[in-house]
Amino acid sequence: MAPILVCTDGSLYAPSIYAHTRWLASRCGAPVRLLHIIEHAEYIGGSDLSGNIGFDASAELLEELTGLSESHARIARIRGKAILEDGKCRLNLPNVSAIQRHGSLVETIEELEESGEPGLMIIIGKRGEHVDFATGHLGSNLERVIRSATVPVLVAAREFHPIERFLIAFDGGPSSIKAVEHAATQPLLAGLECHLIAAGKPNTELARTLQQACETLQAAGVNVSSDLLPGEPDEVIAAEVAHRHINLLVMGAYGHSRIRQLILGSTTTSLLRTCHVPVLIFR
Repeated sequence: MAPILVCTDGSLYAPSIYAHTRWLASRCGAPVRLLHIIEHAEYIGGSDLSGNIGFDASAELLEELTGLSESHARIARIRGKAILEDGKCRLNLPNVSAIQRHGSLVETIEELEESGEPGLMIIIGKRGEHVDFATGHLGSNLERVIRSATVPVLVAAREFHPIERFLIAFDGGPSSIKAVEHAATQPLLAGLECHLIAAGKPNTELARTLQQACETLQAAGVNVSSDLLPGEPDEVIAAEVAHRHINLLVMGAYGHSRIRQLILGSTTTSLLRTCHVPVLIFR
C-alpha cells in the first residue's frame, strides 16, 4: 500500500501531526514515511559565508567563517535526525520509515512524486516552527504544498480530538466531487457521521449537483445529511463546523484562478485560518 507522507519540523504542531497520523494509519492500514527537510535558511543565510568575503580578507577569517558554516550545517543535520527519531517514538507504529532531505519541502514532494512515490496522502501542520501563532498566519509551506501535491493533503489542527463526524464543503466543482467519491469508496471516513453542506441558492445547478452527491453517499451506506444554505461559502461553512461540532472539514482546494484569489482571497485559505479542526483537502 502507498505510504502516508508526514511532514515534520519539530514545531509546536508536531505532537498533533503525529496524533493525526496515528488516526489516519489506523483507518487506512497504510505505512508511514516521516519527512524532515533541512531548508537553506538553516545554514547561515542559506550559503557558505566564506564565499561572500572579498579577496582582501585574511585566510584566518575565511577559515573561521567556513568552519562556522560547516558547524551550522552539522547542527542542522543532527537536529533533523533528533526530530525524526522523536517522531518515530511518538508515532509508535509498526511500519515507519524516516527521510531527511536538504532544500525545499515542495521540491522534495515533487521529486518523490516524479520517482513514482506520490503516497496515499500528505500530512502537514497548519503552521510551522517559525510562525507567530498570535498573527493567525498559515505556515509558509502550506499553500505551496496544497497547490503542488497530486494526492489529498490533511492539514492538522493545533490539537487532535477524536473524529466522529465530518463536513464536506461542497461547491459542485471537480475537487469537491472527488472528496465525495473518496468518502463513498475509501475506508478513511467509513462509519463516520457525514454532513454535506453547500452555500448558494435553491433551484440552481449547485442544488442539483448537491442532491446527486448526497445520493452517491447514501448508496455507499454513508450516514449523511445535506443542506444548501444561503450566504458566503467561507462564512456558512465556518459557522456550520462550529454549530454541528464537526471534527474534520473535507473540501476541495482553490476553486478559482490564482489571479482572482489575489484580489478576493480564497475560501480555502479563509477556512484554514478560521476553523480549528483538521482539514482534508482534495485537488
